[in-house]
Amino acid sequence: MKHPLIEIEAIPTEGSGSKIVEFFGREVHVYWSNGKPRAIANACLHFGGPLAMNEACVFVCAWHNAQFDPQDGARIAGPAPSGSRLMFLSTQVEDGTLYYVWGE
Repeated sequence: MKHPLIEIEAIPTEGSGSKIVEFFGREVHVYWSNGKPRAIANACLHFGGPLAMNEACVFVCAWHNAQFDPQDGARIAGPAPSGSRLMFLSTQVEDGTLYYVWGE
């Protein structure tokens, strides 16, 4: 299965934040990390609150300030469980589009 998420050129440049896109009735953040486009679920692991990427390029929960590393999704601080990680989507780039891929 393959599902288009976003055109590569529409993703904010590395270090300048993320873009939220729809994903089967939910939201995902799409952003650049080490020169590669990434996609993570827009849900904090504490109570499922929405995330935002701050100026330091860290994902922060708007509800209780949990913080997550965009490189590996690991919890940095806050009330989210220690050792927890954000959920990354499996993706691939094809013809200038970032796709979610499953089972390929």
